Amino acid sequence: MSRGAAAGPLPLLEIIDVALRFGGIVALDGVSFTIEPGQILGLIGPNGAGKTTLFNCVSRLYTPNSGDIRFEGLSTLHRSPHRIAEIGIARTFQNLALFGPLSVLDNVRIGGHAHSHGDFLSDALRLPWVRRQERELTDTAWSLLRMLDLEDVATRPASGLPLGTRKRVELARALAARPKLLMLDEPAGGLSHGDVAELGALIRRIRDERRVTVLLVEHHMNLVMSVSDKVVALDFGRKIAEGSPAQVQRDPEVIRAYLGTGPKAAGNHAP
Repeated sequence: MSRGAAAGPLPLLEIIDVALRFGGIVALDGVSFTIEPGQILGLIGPNGAGKTTLFNCVSRLYTPNSGDIRFEGLSTLHRSPHRIAEIGIARTFQNLALFGPLSVLDNVRIGGHAHSHGDFLSDALRLPWVRRQERELTDTAWSLLRMLDLEDVATRPASGLPLGTRKRVELARALAARPKLLMLDEPAGGLSHGDVAELGALIRRIRDERRVTVLLVEHHMNLVMSVSDKVVALDFGRKIAEGSPAQVQRDPEVIRAYLGTGPKAAGNHAP
């Protein structure tokens, strides 16, 4: 019997026994979990638990020492980082990576270039298909600016905007790549309580309206627990819990990891 007949549709993303060491430091220690299409999965853990390291493995900034990462059933480990958007994976960064001197509109348009095609001669001659492609990029950017309430700042340089606004610009740029999987790295960092509440509603709206699956790394527990369908908890590079938000919140290992009680894992681990 085929896998599809036995187990149903493939997960969108499969993390399979992923391990990574930096010298003698254990960053990830056999982590496995899956994300189903349309799910919001929250990845939590104390500082140094391995959350960002795993994020960087999925986006191909790091290569695991062992294990596999599969997207729509196919391994991603042969892909270079700059080609990961082509298959439908986009991310934001904990430290914003916008092009400060460029306008908000141009920052968002850049995100769409992952799926654009061109060459020096065609671009120089402004051939009809090149102009059509550029119009499509601009139309997509404007639709995202409207969705994220950024129209009023579209022509302003990204560098002079408030933190919350710049975070929405980076989110719009990631969405411009038309991802199937949107990876959000600490999107609530530095935001006010009110902004965090709005962010939670926005993440769910993006999932529903754009039909995007979301992998969320976040320290803000209220945000994670309010928006996630499933939560995975890491500590010292190991998965210590997986389940619904309510299940993970009650898990003794998670409580110990956050409160600092109980025995710690032995050995050298990533800070």
